[in-house]
Amino acid sequence: MTERPASLAPELALLLALSILWGASYTFIRVGVETIPPVTLIAARTIIAGSLLLALLHWRGLRLPRDRAMWGRFLFQAGLNSVVPFTLIAWAEQTISAGLATILNSTTPLFAFLITALVTRHEPVSGRKLLGVAVGLAGTCLIVGVQALGGLGHSVWAQLAIVAASVCYAGAAIFGKNFRGLDPILPAAGSLLCGAAILVPLSLLLDRPWTLRPSQDSILALMALSVFSTALAFVIYFRLVRTLGSIGTTAQAYLRVPIGVAIGALVLGEALPWTAWIGLACVMAGVAAMTERP
Repeated sequence: MTERPASLAPELALLLALSILWGASYTFIRVGVETIPPVTLIAARTIIAGSLLLALLHWRGLRLPRDRAMWGRFLFQAGLNSVVPFTLIAWAEQTISAGLATILNSTTPLFAFLITALVTRHEPVSGRKLLGVAVGLAGTCLIVGVQALGGLGHSVWAQLAIVAASVCYAGAAIFGKNFRGLDPILPAAGSLLCGAAILVPLSLLLDRPWTLRPSQDSILALMALSVFSTALAFVIYFRLVRTLGSIGTTAQAYLRVPIGVAIGALVLGEALPWTAWIGLACVMAGVAAMTERP
């Protein structure tokens, strides 16, 4: 069951913050993979973020669990929430547009709803939430622009990789309910450290990172990706899984889209088509429906 927060406002503020942090990750990844291979980029991302959270745990006087069962859960969560989806997205962003990647990755709430309704049934799946999933997905397409769909059919494997990552994220949001009662920083740190234990040996074997010459921009992007879009984002994420539920937490997949468009408009001076404003309204309505109070 989902924990009932005293007020929904702080949770929605955290949902917005998570959307900003993960929305920025696409830019960080794109800059990073210019001179750092995908596996090495994600290996460095997980070990930096995991080490940072481990230091924070020590500072707060907390300790990671020692029982094997819990570490087995951390390992499984790492596969769903970092190892597989992080690597797939980094690999795919070498060949497909950011707009198309955003549309495909925003299907996470849809998969979360379907898995919850058809398999786990761990939380209510009301018609209102289903409507929110559909309206949010439609709004995402309107914001990014129908023209972004013109890339469909090209780089099919890269597109399927993004969809597979979306399924993983949906599964991670549902499996994250198993960490109820733990401080959010514990599963965040534990899963990232497990992810690093898998990815670092692969990086050493496949990419020989000591031979790489990454650019300064890629290194800065990696640091921002690790500290903000991973370490901080994961702590917020595991809290929201407890308070908003699996489907509600995945609503940030929709919020990432208007945030990215807004950043482009404000920083780069990009013009917004009229359909974007309709799409934004759809996204906000969809998120409101998906985060209804239990």
